[in-house]
Amino acid sequence: MNATQGQQGTDQQELWNGRAGCAWVEAQDALDRMFRPFEDLLVQQVPAGSGWSMLDVGCGTGATTLALARRTSPGGRAVGIDISEPMITLARQRAESEGSAASFLVADAQTHIFEPSFDLVTSRFGVMFFSDPVAAFANLKTSLRPGGTLAAIAWRAAAENPFMTTAERAAAPLLPDMPARRPEGPGQFAFADRGKVTSILNESGWAEVDLQPLDIACALPAAELDRYVTRLGPLGLVLQDADEGTRSRVIDAVRSAFRPFAHGDEVRYSAACWMIRAQAPR
Repeated sequence: MNATQGQQGTDQQELWNGRAGCAWVEAQDALDRMFRPFEDLLVQQVPAGSGWSMLDVGCGTGATTLALARRTSPGGRAVGIDISEPMITLARQRAESEGSAASFLVADAQTHIFEPSFDLVTSRFGVMFFSDPVAAFANLKTSLRPGGTLAAIAWRAAAENPFMTTAERAAAPLLPDMPARRPEGPGQFAFADRGKVTSILNESGWAEVDLQPLDIACALPAAELDRYVTRLGPLGLVLQDADEGTRSRVIDAVRSAFRPFAHGDEVRYSAACWMIRAQAPR
């Protein structure tokens, strides 16, 4: 790991154990509903009652892990892994409340030492944040039995996902110091380029690499929009330190920018993503 990668890894730890992780915990219900179509797609990768063992990478507050646990038979298992202590704490609480056999681990999937015991490695928007993606995917491969499957969903390009950058674009004239996204580094759109992702997986030793585009209709309750834009993403992080006058002006500008997405009591958009599949060599 070089110095830059080390700093990026530290940044991700601080981000997801601090403001970003806490914001996701607070918005868990709305985010789970918005991303439910992706959860359903990943659960469908598992034959019902199969008894598979599944690893959910970047599991966050646990929605997909819990759904995978419901899908498998009593002999199977679903394990979620994430670097965010706040999100894993909530995931464990949800599992206990549900009486789920799902279990959760606070660890970095890039470096955690796995036993080759899983049939499926899956992720809903959790694999784009590794400081060294080749090393990370090589390590994830060690968690699978020979011939095991990777099925992960990641965002395509920012230009194909205007909803996801509307808030920061609208706020930029009012917040000139807002940090720009780093498309070359860990982040939401780090896997935008098909060739880059294919190269990462090939270099890390996966077989039968396949990326298929997904364009999925998503919806967020309109009542949740203010919290979504003021607590999550780059803008959410900056607004937490803004004075009240600036905050008010930014929120007004952002609300106006989202009007094209408003449909009655919902905010709707199309999410442009990849379904990433690969196999561990036999």
